[in-house]
Amino acid sequence: MKVRKCMEKDVAPIMTGYWEKAEFPFDVVPKLGALRIAGGTIKGYGCPGLSITGSAISVAEVARVDASCSTFILVHSSLAMLTIALCGSEEQKNKYLPSLAELSTVACWALTEPDYGSDASALRTTATKVEGGWILEGQKRWIGNSTFADLLVIFARNTSTNQINGFIVKKDAPGLTVTKIENKIGLRIVQNGDIVMKNVFVPDDDRLPGVNSFQDTNKVLAVSRVMVAWQPIGISMGIYDICHRYLKERKQFGAPLAAFQVNQQKLVQILGNVQAMFLVGWRLCKLYEAGKMTPGQASLGKAWITKTARETAALGRELLGGNGILSDFLVAKAFCDLEPIYTYEGTYDINSLITGREVTGLASFKPAASRSQRSRL
Repeated sequence: MKVRKCMEKDVAPIMTGYWEKAEFPFDVVPKLGALRIAGGTIKGYGCPGLSITGSAISVAEVARVDASCSTFILVHSSLAMLTIALCGSEEQKNKYLPSLAELSTVACWALTEPDYGSDASALRTTATKVEGGWILEGQKRWIGNSTFADLLVIFARNTSTNQINGFIVKKDAPGLTVTKIENKIGLRIVQNGDIVMKNVFVPDDDRLPGVNSFQDTNKVLAVSRVMVAWQPIGISMGIYDICHRYLKERKQFGAPLAAFQVNQQKLVQILGNVQAMFLVGWRLCKLYEAGKMTPGQASLGKAWITKTARETAALGRELLGGNGILSDFLVAKAFCDLEPIYTYEGTYDINSLITGREVTGLASFKPAASRSQRSRL
């Protein structure tokens, strides 16, 4: 209720304007920081120490009003902060987490590269050991918050071991440049950037000791995938709220739109989707809290919930008629914002294959090797 009150009072009135301009509302950050939800499940170091269920519901309440705002928090909290909490040293946790929990500093998380999205484990950014630290060389793409983040959690390939390591890079590091990605149709408030690193020095103190292979990123992604699944739940809650009010207020043919059977059917379908999505998200949280959640379960939840949310947004757009394509009425904005969420943190297809591998024991991520001999046909 605390999150809902803040979002409805301080955020909802201004977000459409920022969305249209594709600009970030920096004035909102202190208000989000005062909610004490950044850091989510992290205990100590000034973090709230919420259950994953409590953290998930807070994310849903933010997304109910604005998806971009929830993405800003998730990148900062469930990716960057959580990586430091799970993979960082005690010194790093004490140094960085308290200010990040207050949102007095902001972080981003850089794994994806221009040529490696779904195939992230093949990333090419390199980390070369030198006296006193490391030299990073390479590029990252689609990194949310990166244009203004104070800290960048960067993943790079160790040139000595060929394994993936993690590093904390400061925004003013020489050789680091970040360029905003323009012309997005969804999550327009989120400032996604292209990162280029040329001879960027990172001291030994800022190498994350708990990241020694790509598998070490999975313990972070397992939590963040659950949290991301709650974004479309919150978005769909907002769509239902708007449609319910709109159908009762707008009249055609002398009656409220809610009086027409076809509109009631669509509204109830939206409500059913929201309830089903909520229960799947809730189940994931309880499995995680019991230490029983598997990667395949998290991937199935994220894939199915985002697919169902897309259907929900389409129904909401239909119910609002012409107003359904205006961002002022939230549904059109939600319709667009769901598209990147459907893709990031594992596309629908990749998440399906993760679950498929878990239930069949057979991986099908890569195409079968082409035959060297000519076909008899």
